[in-house]
Amino acid sequence: MNKLPQITLAFWVMKICATTLGETAGDLVSMTLNVGYALSSVILISFFIATLLGQLSVRRYHPPLYWTVILATSVAGTTMSDFMDRTLGLGYATGSAILIAILASIFLIWYLSEKSLSVSNITSRRAELFYWFAILFSNTLGTALGDYLADDSGLGFAGGALLIGSLIALMAILHYATKIPSVLIFWIAFVLTRPFGATLGDVLTKSHDHGGLDFGTVGSSLVLLSILLALVTYASLNNRRAISQGEPT
Repeated sequence: MNKLPQITLAFWVMKICATTLGETAGDLVSMTLNVGYALSSVILISFFIATLLGQLSVRRYHPPLYWTVILATSVAGTTMSDFMDRTLGLGYATGSAILIAILASIFLIWYLSEKSLSVSNITSRRAELFYWFAILFSNTLGTALGDYLADDSGLGFAGGALLIGSLIALMAILHYATKIPSVLIFWIAFVLTRPFGATLGDVLTKSHDHGGLDFGTVGSSLVLLSILLALVTYASLNNRRAISQGEPT
């Protein structure tokens, strides 16, 4: 089953764009529209399940469908994290610790079941499910970590984004300069791009008094959605060309 994209620079740009959009869109549903964290979590988890069922039903990589599921995990992760941290009153540190434990458990069970954490060679439906739930909880964890960095660490939105951005750059250097397994670097980078997207989303949406650019959740979401749609369209055209020429997709 060749249902996953190649891990290239374009992949990471789209991932950061999708996770940032997930932050602003999740806030739009739960806060701007006054739906609340609990109900918005139910709505967006249902959206994730619906898109996941679509992804499970196909046998080839389809960029619009794949990135719709990624976006669904991002917006659901935003509201799930906010529900844990704010509605349940767990706080960012405790919420992050719980999510780290959940994500570590997913990776452990996945590895024990499949003997692999591959992100390029999914050969069973069970492995595919592990892949997507790892993505869902990594995005949820990323939201909590991003909020912790922005609100409790004293770094602020821009400082948090700079720190996470530096760590992502470090992962890129380690990938090319060391023999650390690429799948390990991938998952570390994947987790890190979520708090980067979360802090970047805060930079875009928060007021000037809070260190943001004050674009608002609606304006920021529309801009990010336009960028993501353009990138997905480009990926779809490349994917069709590769299929028509018999190249790996």
